Amino acid sequence: MRSIRAAAIGAVTLSLAIAATACGGGSSTAGNGSNDSPKTLTYWASNQGASINVDKKVLQPELDKFKEQTGITVKLEVVPWSELLNRILTATTSGQGPDVLNIGNTWSASLQASGALLPWDAENFRTIGGKDRFVDSALGSTGAQGKDPAAVPLYSMAYALYYNKKIFADAGIAKPPATWDELVADAKKIKQHGAAALGAEGANLSENIHHAFVFAKQHGADFFTADGKPDFTSDGAVAAIKQYVDLMAKDKAIPPGNAEYAQNQSLSDFAKGKTAMVLWQTASATFKSLGMKDDEWGVAPAPTPSGTPGTGTSVNSMVAGINMAVFKNTDNHDGALKFVKFMTSDAEQKILNTAYGSIPPVKAAQSDPAFNTQATAVLRSTLAKSAEALPQVPQESQFETAVGTAVKELFADAAAGRAVTTESVKARLHKAQQQMPAK
Repeated sequence: MRSIRAAAIGAVTLSLAIAATACGGGSSTAGNGSNDSPKTLTYWASNQGASINVDKKVLQPELDKFKEQTGITVKLEVVPWSELLNRILTATTSGQGPDVLNIGNTWSASLQASGALLPWDAENFRTIGGKDRFVDSALGSTGAQGKDPAAVPLYSMAYALYYNKKIFADAGIAKPPATWDELVADAKKIKQHGAAALGAEGANLSENIHHAFVFAKQHGADFFTADGKPDFTSDGAVAAIKQYVDLMAKDKAIPPGNAEYAQNQSLSDFAKGKTAMVLWQTASATFKSLGMKDDEWGVAPAPTPSGTPGTGTSVNSMVAGINMAVFKNTDNHDGALKFVKFMTSDAEQKILNTAYGSIPPVKAAQSDPAFNTQATAVLRSTLAKSAEALPQVPQESQFETAVGTAVKELFADAAAGRAVTTESVKARLHKAQQQMPAK
């Protein structure tokens, strides 16, 4: 599951990639820019399913289909999120990497700055059917503004509020909360009936940064200035982080034990009926894999201050997703582009995104009725109306690490009963800002 991305961010910095020249990628013999291996490609796929074996079962039949169509064998490796970013960074400097790979869309600008990825200019986009095939929200997380994208959207995701219907009924709650005030009020009713209210992954840096970003948007704050400088300690950013951590520290909606969660434990708790709600990106396929029946859960837009999701202060999700990138010095440039074209074709987009419960970033595939179910209709609406991309700046990866760690530490304070105050939040964010590299 892509949510384990937190571990991938971990203590990894982007200094290797920033220092690199355009030297990355290719096969084990990569680096000469030749087309020595026109019949093979190596592909690092990110872990999207409930396990790596699930991904192999989903992907291998499609790779076999690609071989039938093109004669090109794709050597698949599904890379855990705990390893993916570090392995990509190593590949950008060593030249020992895959031809094609998946990247978390929030990393696009950071990896773009390494110069190791193939730029998706107009000519390259034409080879896969044109840039206008993709929805704007997905294209917004493919690299820095004003530059050719570093990757192509593959899977789109958004956050939503998933809720246990039985727990809600037992607590006398008629509908899911639309505002944070309603969620806190519902949490009190739920706790009286013996369940935890809201699950979270307090030690998962990536989950932390996603929620921090959304709360900041709802407070009218950004973590970077217009010219790309870190701005972590503004009043709005501090208030945003405090509101999120206060769901544990003050409101008691998030159980203290969740401060240590980083491996999808909150989803397991939800599937077992221990927790009434969870804020998650595209979770339906995971619930099914955990044995939860479709009629046991519902989905609603993530809460906002006003309860009416939309642009500006009613943002309720980051634009989540997976992009597909090509290393610039691949030995099989033409084959790599053919593979990206195949994976982003209308037919494959329907197959792959159905398997993973995600939303196709390709317009024609997104209109398929399969993506207008309970599980996906809310996500589609969120992506279209109330989601915004994380900052597309070269320091984005360090931002995820620094601020994600600050939130993790604040959750640890809350779980231990230590006070979480405006001053303590600001101090953690100040420390995080000091860890950012000079622009």
